[in-house]
Amino acid sequence: MSVQSIDRAFDILELLSVKPRGLTMTEVGLKLDLHKSTVHRILSSMRERGYIEKSQETGNYRLGLGFIELASLYLNSLELKTEAQPFLHRLTKHTGQTSFLAIRDGHEVVYIDKVETYDSLRRYKIIGRRRPLYATSLGKALLSGLRDKEIELLYATNPFEKLTDKTLMTFDALMKEIRQIRKQGWSIDDEENEVGTRCVGAPIFDYRDRVIASMSLAWDITVHPDLTWAEMSEHVHKCANEISIKMGNIPKQPYPLKK
Repeated sequence: MSVQSIDRAFDILELLSVKPRGLTMTEVGLKLDLHKSTVHRILSSMRERGYIEKSQETGNYRLGLGFIELASLYLNSLELKTEAQPFLHRLTKHTGQTSFLAIRDGHEVVYIDKVETYDSLRRYKIIGRRRPLYATSLGKALLSGLRDKEIELLYATNPFEKLTDKTLMTFDALMKEIRQIRKQGWSIDDEENEVGTRCVGAPIFDYRDRVIASMSLAWDITVHPDLTWAEMSEHVHKCANEISIKMGNIPKQPYPLKK
Protein backbone atom coordinates (compact mmCIF):
# COMPACT_ATOMS: atom_id res chain seq x y z
CA MET A 1 0.00 0.00 0.00
CA SER A 2 1.38 3.43 -0.96
CA VAL A 3 1.84 6.33 1.46
CA GLN A 4 -0.92 8.16 -0.42
CA SER A 5 -3.34 5.27 0.15
CA ILE A 6 -2.48 5.21 3.86
CA ASP A 7 -3.12 8.96 4.09
CA ARG A 8 -6.48 8.53 2.38
CA ALA A 9 -7.44 5.70 4.72
CA PHE A 10 -6.73 7.93 7.72
CA ASP A 11 -8.67 10.76 6.10
CA ILE A 12 -11.68 8.45 5.84
CA LEU A 13 -11.30 7.27 9.45
CA GLU A 14 -11.04 10.82 10.74
CA LEU A 15 -14.09 11.87 8.72
CA LEU A 16 -16.24 8.98 9.93
CA SER A 17 -15.11 9.50 13.53
CA VAL A 18 -17.15 12.74 13.64
CA LYS A 19 -20.14 11.25 11.79
CA PRO A 20 -21.83 8.87 14.27
CA ARG A 21 -24.66 8.19 11.80
CA GLY A 22 -22.14 7.42 9.09
CA LEU A 23 -21.87 8.50 5.46
CA THR A 24 -22.58 6.89 2.11
CA MET A 25 -19.70 6.00 -0.17
CA THR A 26 -20.65 8.91 -2.45
CA GLU A 27 -20.68 11.36 0.47
CA VAL A 28 -17.24 10.21 1.61
CA GLY A 29 -15.88 10.72 -1.91
CA LEU A 30 -17.39 14.20 -2.23
CA LYS A 31 -16.20 15.43 1.16
CA LEU A 32 -12.64 14.18 0.62
CA ASP A 33 -12.52 14.80 -3.14
CA LEU A 34 -11.74 11.16 -3.85
CA HIS A 35 -12.79 8.98 -6.79
CA LYS A 36 -15.55 6.50 -6.00
CA SER A 37 -13.35 3.53 -6.91
CA THR A 38 -10.67 4.70 -4.47
CA VAL A 39 -13.20 5.10 -1.65
CA HIS A 40 -14.70 1.70 -2.43
CA ARG A 41 -11.31 -0.02 -2.34
CA ILE A 42 -10.29 1.51 0.98
CA LEU A 43 -13.67 1.03 2.65
CA SER A 44 -13.85 -2.60 1.50
CA SER A 45 -10.38 -3.33 2.87
CA MET A 46 -11.12 -1.78 6.27
CA ARG A 47 -14.55 -3.40 6.38
CA GLU A 48 -13.01 -6.86 5.92
CA ARG A 49 -10.85 -6.24 8.97
CA GLY A 50 -13.72 -4.93 11.06
CA TYR A 51 -12.58 -1.32 11.24
CA ILE A 52 -15.51 -0.10 9.14
CA GLU A 53 -19.08 -1.39 9.11
CA LYS A 54 -22.02 -0.75 6.80
CA SER A 55 -25.47 -0.12 8.23
CA GLN A 56 -28.09 -2.48 6.82
CA GLU A 57 -30.79 0.13 7.41
CA THR A 58 -29.21 3.21 5.83
CA GLY A 59 -26.32 1.83 3.79
CA ASN A 60 -24.03 4.32 5.53
CA TYR A 61 -20.47 3.50 6.46
CA ARG A 62 -19.26 4.16 10.01
CA LEU A 63 -16.48 3.14 12.37
CA GLY A 64 -16.62 -0.56 13.16
CA LEU A 65 -16.12 -2.50 16.36
CA GLY A 66 -12.60 -3.55 15.32
CA PHE A 67 -11.40 0.04 15.38
CA ILE A 68 -13.16 0.75 18.67
CA GLU A 69 -11.73 -2.42 20.23
CA LEU A 70 -8.23 -1.49 19.08
CA ALA A 71 -8.49 1.88 20.81
CA SER A 72 -10.00 0.26 23.90
CA LEU A 73 -7.11 -2.21 24.19
CA TYR A 74 -4.64 0.65 24.19
CA LEU A 75 -6.58 2.62 26.78
CA ASN A 76 -7.06 -0.49 28.90
CA SER A 77 -3.33 -1.22 28.89
CA LEU A 78 -2.60 2.28 30.19
CA GLU A 79 -5.29 2.02 32.85
CA LEU A 80 -4.24 -1.53 33.69
CA LYS A 81 -0.64 -0.58 34.50
CA THR A 82 -1.78 2.34 36.64
CA GLU A 83 -4.30 0.28 38.60
CA ALA A 84 -2.06 -2.79 38.95
CA GLN A 85 1.10 -1.05 40.18
CA PRO A 86 0.13 -0.68 43.88
CA PHE A 87 -0.97 -4.30 44.10
CA LEU A 88 2.18 -5.62 42.41
CA HIS A 89 4.35 -3.56 44.77
CA ARG A 90 2.44 -4.86 47.78
CA LEU A 91 2.68 -8.45 46.54
CA THR A 92 6.43 -8.21 45.93
CA LYS A 93 7.00 -6.57 49.31
CA HIS A 94 4.93 -9.24 51.08
CA THR A 95 6.45 -12.26 49.34
CA GLY A 96 9.94 -10.97 48.56
CA GLN A 97 9.60 -12.21 44.98
CA THR A 98 9.40 -10.52 41.58
CA SER A 99 5.93 -9.86 40.18
CA PHE A 100 5.02 -9.43 36.53
CA LEU A 101 2.13 -8.03 34.49
CA ALA A 102 1.45 -9.16 30.91
CA ILE A 103 -0.97 -9.11 28.00
CA ARG A 104 -1.48 -11.39 25.00
CA ASP A 105 -0.50 -10.56 21.44
CA GLY A 106 -1.44 -13.43 19.15
CA HIS A 107 0.37 -16.58 20.27
CA GLU A 108 2.77 -14.70 22.55
CA VAL A 109 2.73 -13.15 26.00
CA VAL A 110 4.10 -9.61 26.20
CA TYR A 111 5.53 -8.36 29.50
CA ILE A 112 4.32 -4.82 30.23
CA ASP A 113 5.36 -4.28 33.85
CA LYS A 114 7.36 -5.80 36.73
CA VAL A 115 8.19 -5.09 40.35
CA GLU A 116 11.40 -6.39 41.90
CA THR A 117 12.78 -6.36 45.41
CA TYR A 118 15.60 -3.93 46.06
CA ASP A 119 17.92 -6.71 47.17
CA SER A 120 17.10 -9.01 44.25
CA LEU A 121 20.11 -11.00 43.05
CA ARG A 122 18.69 -10.91 39.53
CA ARG A 123 17.51 -8.00 37.43
CA TYR A 124 14.79 -8.95 34.98
CA LYS A 125 15.22 -6.83 31.85
CA ILE A 126 12.02 -8.16 30.41
CA ILE A 127 9.58 -5.29 29.75
CA GLY A 128 8.42 -5.56 26.14
CA ARG A 129 9.81 -9.06 25.72
CA ARG A 130 7.74 -11.86 24.30
CA ARG A 131 7.46 -15.51 25.29
CA PRO A 132 5.33 -18.43 24.06
CA LEU A 133 1.99 -18.56 25.81
CA TYR A 134 2.21 -22.30 26.48
CA ALA A 135 5.56 -22.05 28.33
CA THR A 136 4.72 -19.42 30.96
CA SER A 137 2.26 -19.14 33.82
CA LEU A 138 1.32 -15.70 32.48
CA GLY A 139 0.62 -17.11 29.04
CA LYS A 140 -1.40 -20.08 30.25
CA ALA A 141 -3.49 -17.76 32.44
CA LEU A 142 -4.20 -15.65 29.34
CA LEU A 143 -5.09 -18.74 27.29
CA SER A 144 -7.61 -19.78 29.94
CA GLY A 145 -9.76 -16.85 28.85
CA LEU A 146 -10.07 -18.14 25.29
CA ARG A 147 -12.54 -20.74 24.11
CA ASP A 148 -11.20 -24.21 23.32
CA LYS A 149 -11.76 -23.68 19.60
CA GLU A 150 -9.83 -20.42 19.67
CA ILE A 151 -6.87 -22.12 21.33
CA GLU A 152 -7.05 -24.97 18.82
CA LEU A 153 -6.93 -22.50 15.91
CA LEU A 154 -4.08 -20.62 17.54
CA TYR A 155 -1.88 -23.70 17.64
CA ALA A 156 -2.92 -25.08 14.28
CA THR A 157 -0.27 -22.81 12.73
CA ASN A 158 2.06 -22.20 15.70
CA PRO A 159 4.10 -25.29 16.63
CA PHE A 160 5.43 -25.94 20.13
CA GLU A 161 9.11 -25.19 20.72
CA LYS A 162 11.09 -26.96 23.42
CA LEU A 163 12.63 -24.34 25.72
CA THR A 164 13.55 -26.67 28.59
CA ASP A 165 13.11 -30.36 29.36
CA LYS A 166 9.84 -29.49 31.12
CA THR A 167 8.22 -27.40 28.37
CA LEU A 168 4.75 -28.62 27.37
CA MET A 169 5.07 -30.03 23.86
CA THR A 170 1.57 -31.21 22.94
CA PHE A 171 -1.79 -29.53 22.51
CA ASP A 172 -3.50 -32.13 24.71
CA ALA A 173 -1.08 -31.49 27.59
CA LEU A 174 -1.68 -27.75 27.26
CA MET A 175 -5.47 -28.11 27.23
CA LYS A 176 -5.35 -30.32 30.30
CA GLU A 177 -3.65 -27.49 32.19
CA ILE A 178 -5.97 -24.83 30.74
CA ARG A 179 -9.04 -26.66 32.01
CA GLN A 180 -7.46 -26.92 35.47
CA ILE A 181 -6.65 -23.20 35.45
CA ARG A 182 -10.28 -22.37 34.70
CA LYS A 183 -11.34 -24.38 37.74
CA GLN A 184 -8.76 -23.19 40.26
CA GLY A 185 -8.10 -19.65 38.98
CA TRP A 186 -4.28 -19.84 38.77
CA SER A 187 -1.54 -21.32 36.57
CA ILE A 188 2.02 -22.57 36.98
CA ASP A 189 5.33 -22.57 35.14
CA ASP A 190 7.46 -25.37 36.56
CA GLU A 191 10.81 -24.54 34.90
CA GLU A 192 9.05 -24.70 31.51
CA ASN A 193 10.41 -21.39 30.23
CA GLU A 194 13.66 -21.13 32.18
CA VAL A 195 15.56 -23.77 34.16
CA GLY A 196 15.63 -22.97 37.87
CA THR A 197 12.65 -20.59 37.80
CA ARG A 198 9.11 -21.32 38.92
CA CYS A 199 6.14 -19.02 38.49
CA VAL A 200 2.51 -18.85 39.56
CA GLY A 201 0.17 -16.74 37.45
CA ALA A 202 -3.48 -15.73 37.40
CA PRO A 203 -5.81 -14.08 34.87
CA ILE A 204 -7.07 -10.53 35.25
CA PHE A 205 -10.68 -9.89 34.21
CA ASP A 206 -12.49 -6.75 33.10
CA TYR A 207 -16.11 -5.68 33.65
CA ARG A 208 -17.26 -8.08 30.90
CA ASP A 209 -15.66 -11.09 32.61
CA ARG A 210 -13.09 -11.23 29.82
CA VAL A 211 -9.45 -12.02 30.49
CA ILE A 212 -7.55 -8.87 29.51
CA ALA A 213 -4.20 -9.55 31.18
CA SER A 214 -2.39 -11.76 33.66
CA MET A 215 0.03 -11.35 36.53
CA SER A 216 2.52 -13.67 38.19
CA LEU A 217 5.18 -14.23 40.84
CA ALA A 218 8.54 -15.77 39.94
CA TRP A 219 11.20 -17.24 42.19
CA ASP A 220 14.52 -19.06 41.94
CA ILE A 221 14.05 -22.58 43.27
CA THR A 222 17.71 -22.87 44.29
CA VAL A 223 17.31 -19.83 46.54
CA HIS A 224 13.75 -20.59 47.71
CA PRO A 225 13.24 -24.37 47.58
CA ASP A 226 10.75 -24.07 50.44
CA LEU A 227 8.14 -22.06 48.51
CA THR A 228 5.07 -24.10 47.53
CA TRP A 229 2.47 -23.82 44.77
CA ALA A 230 -0.31 -23.64 47.36
CA GLU A 231 1.27 -20.77 49.28
CA MET A 232 2.26 -18.68 46.27
CA SER A 233 -0.96 -19.29 44.34
CA GLU A 234 -3.00 -17.92 47.24
CA HIS A 235 -1.08 -14.63 47.12
CA VAL A 236 -1.25 -14.40 43.33
CA HIS A 237 -4.93 -15.26 43.06
CA LYS A 238 -5.80 -12.64 45.69
CA CYS A 239 -3.75 -9.99 43.89
CA ALA A 240 -5.32 -10.80 40.50
CA ASN A 241 -8.77 -10.56 42.11
CA GLU A 242 -7.98 -7.12 43.47
CA ILE A 243 -6.68 -5.84 40.14
CA SER A 244 -9.74 -7.30 38.38
CA ILE A 245 -12.02 -5.39 40.72
CA LYS A 246 -10.18 -2.19 39.83
CA MET A 247 -10.83 -3.01 36.17
CA GLY A 248 -14.57 -3.21 36.88
CA ASN A 249 -14.90 -6.95 37.44
CA ILE A 250 -17.13 -8.52 40.07
CA PRO A 251 -15.17 -11.66 41.08
CA LYS A 252 -16.91 -14.99 41.20
CA GLN A 253 -15.72 -18.11 42.92
CA PRO A 254 -14.73 -20.05 40.98
CA TYR A 255 -14.17 -17.93 37.88
CA PRO A 256 -16.66 -18.53 35.03
CA LEU A 257 -15.70 -21.42 32.81
CA LYS A 258 -15.39 -21.09 29.05
CA LYS A 259 -17.46 -23.72 27.30
